[in-house]
Amino acid sequence: MEEYTFLRQFADSWMLVMLFVFFLGVIIWVLRPGSSKVYKDTANIPFRHEDKPATDEEART
Repeated sequence: MEEYTFLRQFADSWMLVMLFVFFLGVIIWVLRPGSSKVYKDTANIPFRHEDKPATDEEART
């Protein structure tokens, strides 16, 4: 029973803080300067070859 109580208190306090810090880190990573080019390029993948399939060389990049 002591182990459960300890783990419950840990999850309610420090784990919550650690997950919040992780969440903030992800938000900062996504919104960092210079990342928009990468995300725009990834978002446009479905629209690159509307009229023909990609060649093998284009598909590798």
